[in-house]
Amino acid sequence: MTPFDANRDNGMDTQTATADRETVYGTEAILISLCDSVSKVLTMATHGQIRYSGMVQRIHKTCLKPDIGCFVLFDGGFSGLVVINFSAAAAMELYRNYMLNMGMNSADLAGSHTSDEVSNVMGELMNQIVGDFTGKAARELQTHITQNQPKMLALNKQVTLSVDANLDQPEARRATFYTERNNIFYLELAIDRTEFIPLRKDAPGNTKTRANDIGVGADSAREDLLRTLGM
Repeated sequence: MTPFDANRDNGMDTQTATADRETVYGTEAILISLCDSVSKVLTMATHGQIRYSGMVQRIHKTCLKPDIGCFVLFDGGFSGLVVINFSAAAAMELYRNYMLNMGMNSADLAGSHTSDEVSNVMGELMNQIVGDFTGKAARELQTHITQNQPKMLALNKQVTLSVDANLDQPEARRATFYTERNNIFYLELAIDRTEFIPLRKDAPGNTKTRANDIGVGADSAREDLLRTLGM
C-alpha cells in the first residue's frame, strides 16, 4: 500500500471494476502523504516519535494561529497551501531536541519560541517536510510540484490565509499531530479538489512491487535529509 492510498473509482461498470479496479488518488490521499512526510522528517530530526491522529477535520479556511505559524505555497501539477500551527511548547520541544541532537549545548539554546533562531530552525524543518512530500508526488503521481520558501511567524493573533491561485473547487483539511511529550500541533492543507487516475497498469500506484520501491526511496530520502541537517 502506497502513501497515496485512496478510494476506488466507482465510475466504472461492474464487470470492469471487478476485473481490474484502478486506484484513484484524491485529496485524502494527498493529505495522508503530507502527514507521513511531517512524521518522518520531524521524527528523524528530533529522535522523538511524532504521530498524527487517525481522524481528520474538514475546514472552510486555513489560518495561521498562535504561538508559531508556518506556511508554504506549492504549485505545478496541483496548487495548494500548507500551514502548520505550533503551540509554544511543541515548537520548543522540537527545536531543543533537534539542536541537542546536532550536538549543541543546552545552555546555548534559545529560551523562547519568539526567538529568531527558533523560527529559522522550524522553517528549515518545514522546508524539508514539503521537499519530502513533493518528491513523493513526483515519484508516485508522476507530476511536478514547486514550492516557495516557508515563512515562519511568531504570532499572538490568528491570521486567515487564502491560496493565491484560481481554485474551482477548493478543499481544506486539518490534521492533529502529537510530539513525544504529547504537545499538540496542527497541519492544515488547502488544495483544489483533484483526482489522479492511472492510465496504465504499470503506473506506480498499480504495481504490486511498489512497497519495496517505497522502502528504498525512504532510505535514500533519510540519508539525504540527515546530510542536509548535518547529522
